[in-house]
Amino acid sequence: MHGWIILDKPLGLASTQGVSAVKRALRQGGYGKWKVGHGGTLDPLATGVLPIAIGEATKLAGRMLDSDKVYDFTIRFGEQTDTLDAEGAVIATSDVRPSMRALEAVLPRFTGSIEQVPPAYSALKVDGARAYDLARAGEEVMLATRSVTIHSLCSSPGRGGGAQSATEGCPPIDSGIPHHQPAAGLPPRAGEELEEITLTAHVSKGTYIRSLARDIALALGTVGHVTMLRRTRAGAFGFDSAISLDKLDEHAKARTLEQILLPLRAGLDDIPAFPLTPDQAGALRQGRVLAGIATDDGLAFAMLDDVPVALVEVEGGNARVVRGFNL
Repeated sequence: MHGWIILDKPLGLASTQGVSAVKRALRQGGYGKWKVGHGGTLDPLATGVLPIAIGEATKLAGRMLDSDKVYDFTIRFGEQTDTLDAEGAVIATSDVRPSMRALEAVLPRFTGSIEQVPPAYSALKVDGARAYDLARAGEEVMLATRSVTIHSLCSSPGRGGGAQSATEGCPPIDSGIPHHQPAAGLPPRAGEELEEITLTAHVSKGTYIRSLARDIALALGTVGHVTMLRRTRAGAFGFDSAISLDKLDEHAKARTLEQILLPLRAGLDDIPAFPLTPDQAGALRQGRVLAGIATDDGLAFAMLDDVPVALVEVEGGNARVVRGFNL
């Protein structure tokens, strides 16, 4: 059991609870005890793609944390909360409601490399303490501005958005399922005032969607907060491979978890693989450097037949182990 199980995390479940659910399924199915971890935290109020690494795949969970993500999210205008989502207390209000035309005019300002201040209610540490613990204790939390990259950001036709994407090529990745349907019926017309809007964002690691929503609202001369947040893709994983907790439980009871287990390499499908001889595989397992490797410089996946041996860094024909796998 070395690989990935991709959960469609439901509302109200913490990422660590998703890990516990997979551990419980492994025990229930009689698979024994395995190391389990997740590849990117989702807040309890967020739903969607949560990669769970099992066995040797946990060595790649850190790389999953560094991967790009795609989110659908809804901004409700007129109220800002202390948590920047629907869970918090209202701290600011505004009677201003933006038009669709105004929204589409500001979205390009939030694409590319931007600076953002993370939410006070976040897991970032301030002097050794979690920011959300300090905020809940009533302390003023000052977090440093950070650089993030918004690869694309757009509204979606028929989903509280306009007829055209505000950013060319958005969304860049097909999530495989319909986007969230907001409460509003027909999409707003260009001059109509918006109570809320659902957007799709393809972002780099470290991006806070709640901060992005706050800043978009402020740029429109109003305030706002996130009422829906759904991750549709994390790195290589989307809804095409995601399962519900009920489906996980069904496979555990039937002892068929291997049917939903994606291979260890699935999280690195953008990294080229190269074959090894048995002697080369033995050398890498001992941590030795391989010389004369005929592959391009950069990361590569070293394989002995169908067995992953190591993630290696190739430079000038020499391959050094980045992560070795005990398979």
